Amino acid sequence: MNLAALLHRAARAHAERPAVFEGDRLLHRFDGLGRRVACLAGALRGPCGLRVDDRVAVVMTNRAEYVELVWGIWHGGLAAVPVNAKLHAREFAYILGHSGARLCFVSPDLADTVIALKPELPALERIVVVPSAEYDRLAQAEPIALAERSPDALAWLFYTSGTTGRPKGAMLSHCNLLTMTLCYYADVDSVAPGERLLHAAPMSHGSGIYMVPHIAQASAQVVPAGGKFDPDEIFGLFDHHRGIAMFAAPTMVKRLVEHQGARRARIDALKTIVYGGGPMYVADLQKGLSVFGNRFVQIFGQGESPMCITALSRAAHADTAHPRYLQRLASVGVAQTGIEVRVADAEDRDLPVGETGEILVRGQSVMLGYWNNPGATAETLRGGWLHTGDVGALDADGFLTLKDRSKDMIISGGSNIYPREIEEVLLTHPGVAEASVIGRPHAEWGEEVVAFVVRAETGAPVEPSELDRLCQDRIARFKRPRDYRFVDALPKNNYGKVLKTALRELVRG
Repeated sequence: MNLAALLHRAARAHAERPAVFEGDRLLHRFDGLGRRVACLAGALRGPCGLRVDDRVAVVMTNRAEYVELVWGIWHGGLAAVPVNAKLHAREFAYILGHSGARLCFVSPDLADTVIALKPELPALERIVVVPSAEYDRLAQAEPIALAERSPDALAWLFYTSGTTGRPKGAMLSHCNLLTMTLCYYADVDSVAPGERLLHAAPMSHGSGIYMVPHIAQASAQVVPAGGKFDPDEIFGLFDHHRGIAMFAAPTMVKRLVEHQGARRARIDALKTIVYGGGPMYVADLQKGLSVFGNRFVQIFGQGESPMCITALSRAAHADTAHPRYLQRLASVGVAQTGIEVRVADAEDRDLPVGETGEILVRGQSVMLGYWNNPGATAETLRGGWLHTGDVGALDADGFLTLKDRSKDMIISGGSNIYPREIEEVLLTHPGVAEASVIGRPHAEWGEEVVAFVVRAETGAPVEPSELDRLCQDRIARFKRPRDYRFVDALPKNNYGKVLKTALRELVRG
């Protein structure tokens, strides 16, 4: 089973349909994309000398060539190693070295950085800048037949963000990504020939993985010409494309909703926004629904179970008459089709409905394990379940609500406090743009709650006393922050997630 067969099926059945756009410029139709992918595979397995199962790294900002590269790697029976373009040079070096990648494709903006690393990477034989004359020659090589692959063959080696030590390489098989694809159709969104997937988020992550369900159904890939998230460019593309789906992190959704272009954009061109990768607060989601309408679907997944643990459907977003509507909006939905989700205690025993514990996952979407890391694999997959490290609770209807990462939970006076609950309350204040809550060491209570707040640009400045009254009205007294720190911006990583480790350093500093 080779995922590239999905592309070639689409190329036969929908040869003349558009396949790849750079902005509004058509680059490939499906028949042309299929030929180019087979030629790239021929170059990788021929002139480049790669063998089945070799790893090929892609260190690129979003470019149209990303599409043909990933599918060419798969066609040739190789494994793709997508690398976040925003990482530091030392992180590039670690991932390239640890994965043992023999060849690396790199965009021009990162070429000098990666080329400078080559002397310390003995396995890395070749670096190809994209675009270049060298790349053009590879794309015109003699095509080869589709390589045979087993369902468990490595397709995508995804390195985690490494917030707690060195990044780990989650090994995702052809079967894992096919499972994700079928779950997309069952639980996230339909896809029809001629529609569009707009890559506003990094193609090295969820947006790139979502190529699979879209290309399988002859939906074209639209890569913004600017190669990065730009609300002006995204809204401009609504004038040229229809049936647009896009994946976006909550921070990106928030920027789109608040951007002035949202009021004059052709919203009818937008079909679906799939959001995930971090908490979407209810207040922000309600604003999004008011601006874009019922076009939202939420997914919860991890690199270890890509885009594929739970989903909150479009119908759930629209079901305002449900008595627990707001609670459902605050959840991440129900288990995707064929995926089992449990909430367990420290001994992996199931917890009753409503109780909080670690989220465990089992299904064909779960990774093979971590690359060259049997110890971490055994620990994370013990008992046959993926131990996500996320904390949450299931309700009686099977809706999962995330609390926090286990390491972010605050224990004060023996009571567990989940920062997200407090953040949700703070964000209901019109004077608060962003909020992040952490625990600070306390001699008597163990920890106490500290809230970092970014004030909204409009309106009167919010004061700590107002926020304190708001919390006293909404949550238990022991949960309310003992200190409010007002900051210009929250520290975030390359994925847009708030760096709570940096905030903890500030309060301890």
